[in-house]
Formats: sequence, C-alpha cells, structure tokens
Amino acid sequence: MQITLNIPDEVARHLLMAGKEPARAVLEALVVDGYRTEQISEAEIRQLLGFKTRFEVHAFLKEHGAYLHYSEEDLEQDRQTAKALVREARR
Repeated sequence: MQITLNIPDEVARHLLMAGKEPARAVLEALVVDGYRTEQISEAEIRQLLGFKTRFEVHAFLKEHGAYLHYSEEDLEQDRQTAKALVREARR
C-alpha cells in the first residue's frame, strides 16, 4: 500500500537538515509507535525497515527509546532456562 502525506515545507526542511529523508522519518515514527502500542511485531519491523537481523531491530528500537517487550513471565522462563543450563553444565 502506498500512502501520500502532505508535510509542511518547514517540517520537511527540518527533517532534511537532520539528514533524514522525510518519507523514511515518517515510516520510522509509525513503526516505533506501532511497536510501543503492540500493534506490530519485531518481525514486522524487520520487514518494513529492511533490516536483516533482529539485532538491527533491537538497536533501532533502543535508538528511538522504545524498549523491548519483556514480561515477568519472560523473565521467569529465562530464569528457568538458566537454571537448567547450569544443572546441565555441572554434569
């Protein structure tokens, strides 16, 4: 889908001075907001922005102050996995 936006010249000029292409800046803002509101996933961000790895997605999100979704359940699962790996390593 292609979407056309009318952006005031002054705003576009600020984006260009900041070294950003206005279309890319708008897309990135949309993606960050979509991730923060849990409307799009990391995989969708990869696709939309053309990143090759999830690490690029993580760096992009960090750069834009959008932190990874990580619940208490995720933490507990990671703790259980770590305990299992420690037990396995001791054998």
